[in-house]
Amino acid sequence: MLERTLRKDHTEVTFILPVDTPPGPVSVVGDFNDWQPGVHTLARRKDGKRAVTVELPSRSTHSFRYLAAGDYWFNDESAGDQDGPNSRLHT
Repeated sequence: MLERTLRKDHTEVTFILPVDTPPGPVSVVGDFNDWQPGVHTLARRKDGKRAVTVELPSRSTHSFRYLAAGDYWFNDESAGDQDGPNSRLHT
């Protein structure tokens, strides 16, 4: 799930995953962090879900995927758009 918060000069995008699906550590990897795993690792919230917030330029488009333990790549179905094998988000 993606949550977007519009700020004056950027958009905060929060990437949210269920409690343990998939199990183990997960990071969001995309063109906004040069596809580097571990830069934006999701952390457990009080409600048990895992999330990380990334600041992105407003009115921009970005490709991303999630990377879980065991080299398991997957997309975010809530993104609503695809860029080849990647999810795409619009700010």
